[in-house]
Amino acid sequence: MIVGRGLIASLFKGCDRENTIFFASGVSNSLETRPEEFNREENLIKQTIAENQDKIFVYFSTCSIYDSSKSNSNYVLHKLKMEQIIKNSCEKYLILRVSNAVGKGGNPNLLMNYIVNAVKNNETINVHTKATRNLIDTDDIRKITFDLIDNQNFNNIINLAYIKNYSIIEILEIIERFYSKRVDINLIKSGSGYDINIPDVEHYFVKNNLTDKELYLFSILEKYYSL
Repeated sequence: MIVGRGLIASLFKGCDRENTIFFASGVSNSLETRPEEFNREENLIKQTIAENQDKIFVYFSTCSIYDSSKSNSNYVLHKLKMEQIIKNSCEKYLILRVSNAVGKGGNPNLLMNYIVNAVKNNETINVHTKATRNLIDTDDIRKITFDLIDNQNFNNIINLAYIKNYSIIEILEIIERFYSKRVDINLIKSGSGYDINIPDVEHYFVKNNLTDKELYLFSILEKYYSL
């Protein structure tokens, strides 16, 4: 059973499982402040759990929890509360904290969608020189999720992210090489990043020879952003 209609939810269409709830609906904007949006997700989680007590509950949370600049934000506090509700209410659950998912479609304001569209439209991009982001292919999100379920890795909170972060400058340099196109940038000496520990999923990237970060991003661009 899939709950949600966004980028993450779309990954499980065609491979849904009767005994599993893939919950990928709710607040996705880290800048959200409206109480009704947070209440909507909370009520939907509680209702879905109550109606599916016998099923595995897979919840897609966020690695933004580790971002010190957002630690007291309404968004992060809400996600932590949702995680606690699931831990206290489900017999079998799997909470996956996802980094910056990159795939087909999704919100145009997602990092890679925004950058690629700006490059294609010859727009100037403001680059925060100290900012880093962790990009993960949505195909890998789906495959790792099923690996964890099949290995009965339940009642855990697991970080689902790539093995290395990218600086924004690195991302743009790779995009320039991919499109053979110079990008107009405006450098701003600001920004931040945070490390994400992935002991539960690192072996997946090693096993599948996905440890070269430049090649990894090139493959993402080829798959989702070819002209």
